[in-house]
Amino acid sequence: MAAMTTDWTAREEGPRPLLNRRLAEFGTTIFAEMSALALRTGSINLGQGFPDTDGPEEIREAAVRALRDGRGNQYPPGPGVPELRQAIAEHQQRFHGLVHDPDTEVLVTAGATEAIAAALLALVEPGDEVIALEPYYDSYAACIAMAGGVRVPVTLRPHEQGFRLDLDELRDAVTERTRLLLINTPHNPTGTVLTRDELSAIAALAVERDLLVVTDEVYEHLAFDREHVPLASFPGMRGRTVTISSAGKTFSFTGWKVGWVTAAAELVTAVRSAKQFLTYVSAGPFQYAVAEALRMPDTYFEGLREDLRAKRDLLSEGLAAAGFAVHRPAGTYFVTTDVRPLGESDGFAFCRALPERCGVVAIPNAVFYDHREEGAPFVRFAFCKRVDVLQEAVARLKSLAS
Repeated sequence: MAAMTTDWTAREEGPRPLLNRRLAEFGTTIFAEMSALALRTGSINLGQGFPDTDGPEEIREAAVRALRDGRGNQYPPGPGVPELRQAIAEHQQRFHGLVHDPDTEVLVTAGATEAIAAALLALVEPGDEVIALEPYYDSYAACIAMAGGVRVPVTLRPHEQGFRLDLDELRDAVTERTRLLLINTPHNPTGTVLTRDELSAIAALAVERDLLVVTDEVYEHLAFDREHVPLASFPGMRGRTVTISSAGKTFSFTGWKVGWVTAAAELVTAVRSAKQFLTYVSAGPFQYAVAEALRMPDTYFEGLREDLRAKRDLLSEGLAAAGFAVHRPAGTYFVTTDVRPLGESDGFAFCRALPERCGVVAIPNAVFYDHREEGAPFVRFAFCKRVDVLQEAVARLKSLAS
């Protein structure tokens, strides 16, 4: 018998890469790179989308109270604590008129990112096509790849009123291999909020072609110029839509990582089957706090929206004064700009040089595109920061105008 080799990487074609080939295209995220650059240069970081102040004190105290009372310090139930699942169901009915059974149609996750991963791992098989609106949140591409799916981007393109979805392009992208539409509204990074007519057309297409839909609605309370309408509320969509949201953006506790899925029972069961082998459970005491947060009065949600609308306007006007072409967002935390009026064309090079030039960090939108050339001139700035921080950033960016 031949001796067995001890070199487990040996193959006829050479050493096998350590990283799963499905993830080979995904390296260190641009957020890590730019955040490190911000630290090294002492720059104002308008790259990553997290607030620089905590959310309501009463919600933080609710978490402390849960810790002290021993609620959630051990493994919580796999689907989430009953108090939070009930609060999520009440929230969906209160704001969107959607009725869900908290016992069978709500699933708590480790943030929206895990919810997206679990949904795609559960619903997509190798070779299935997943249509996503480009540019897209970077985890979408990685999660589709991990599921063995084939991502099919449909590009949002700039217009006078922001970025717009071409419904004909979306329809043409659907083939017999299409399994799922991955929709994000309000949309990161462009700030687009899909209109009722656009959502109605997406719903009609999903019903006609018998497609599943996963909707990322984490910015649901941050729609400034038009209302956010959940896709699950349209005819024929209740039984084919997985709706995802989270507490991080709405309550400014992004580190708690409390997200959720709402859907018909059979869809939640499928997603839970994947989720239980990811984190199983997480954020025990924080779940009780988020249950209280979701019952905050309307004035809280209105105040959050108005505060961020004012910050959007402050940063948008400052960026325009600095010479950028600004696509004022209808929602989210982010302003997308075009650097071509500044004599630039490469968003990557621009963002890597900006900290030394102005002491400000931003993110090149091209990282959110499969078609990199489509996103090459666009740069994203986050406005979920203190007013004084935004004012200082605007003052620093003024030097670009000269």
